[in-house]
Amino acid sequence: MITEKAPGKLYIAGEYAVLEQDCPAILVALDQYVRVSIKKSASDTGLIHSKQYSQDSIHWVRQGSKMVIDNRDNPFEYILSAISFTERYCLEKNVKMGVYDLFVNSDLDSADGKKYGLGSSAAVTVATVKAILHFYGVKATKDLVYKLSTISHYSVQGNGSAGDIAASVYGGWIAYQTFNKTWLAEELAAKRLSDVISEAWPGLKIQELVPPEGMDLLVGWSQQPASTSRLVDKTNANKKNLKAEYAKFLEDSRNCVLKIIKGFEENNIKLIQKQIAVNRRLLQHFAAINNIAIEIPRLTELIEIANKFGGAAKTSGAGNGDCGIVIVNQDTNVDLLRREWLKNNILPLEFHIHHSELTF
Repeated sequence: MITEKAPGKLYIAGEYAVLEQDCPAILVALDQYVRVSIKKSASDTGLIHSKQYSQDSIHWVRQGSKMVIDNRDNPFEYILSAISFTERYCLEKNVKMGVYDLFVNSDLDSADGKKYGLGSSAAVTVATVKAILHFYGVKATKDLVYKLSTISHYSVQGNGSAGDIAASVYGGWIAYQTFNKTWLAEELAAKRLSDVISEAWPGLKIQELVPPEGMDLLVGWSQQPASTSRLVDKTNANKKNLKAEYAKFLEDSRNCVLKIIKGFEENNIKLIQKQIAVNRRLLQHFAAINNIAIEIPRLTELIEIANKFGGAAKTSGAGNGDCGIVIVNQDTNVDLLRREWLKNNILPLEFHIHHSELTF
């Protein structure tokens, strides 16, 4: 039995803007994992089994009189897509196909099945790609796993930056800029998958960061799950109507995140904390002009408590639920902060940074 794992992630800064090229974001990988185990099937019938996902609910929308199922929250869609593209890549490398059983297990949900918002669809995609490559004995690099996982994930989700894929593959703290999606679609339509994988992807930047000494990350959970795909859909629909304001948001977000990267490079926690507060205000304005709820009351409470104790806090990811993050230094009374969170129904999550190493 081969087992591969992929970590969950949290966005630290640059959300929504990261959907566009040349707009960086900061992400971090955490030590909560999706594990995919694979073994040769004892018969000519393969199996895909998951403890968590057997009871997953299905979302649907009405388009006219038609009921259309939205599969973007269904983890099996990502697993099947990862299998399909990874096997296609292996076939192009003249690998003989086999029949196998696949077992999926996840830490990325709470005990009662609620999602923390750690990018479970990205992590399950990455872990599946790694497991299939390992099963077929194909040498994996981070670049190969990232690109196969991104293509697999994007073919299901249809939007997003693939920053969560990058965090899950590269681990630690990263600065990330997305690729040219039009270019990728055209390349995939015209070329072999393995040729597209071997190309440099225009716009893509993944920079591994070293955090300043004495800096720490706290994570609080609102206990209210959110749907990233549907929030991104709504803001994408508004882009044309908000052209000038959207361009200003992108420019401001880019400048803010570049200063955070500078804070990492210069070992400057205060600069990072200052820009985290700036990024929070940018996202609040972005939410207002798009008429969406990013910072729901529970997350505002989380942030205000953290700020009171000298931390720098904001929502993480698409918002509207899930987690908030806090950048603290050695002077922050973390125990008191967490106790205050608990009094206000905010759950401190004891997660740590995951540093990635490919195991084969």
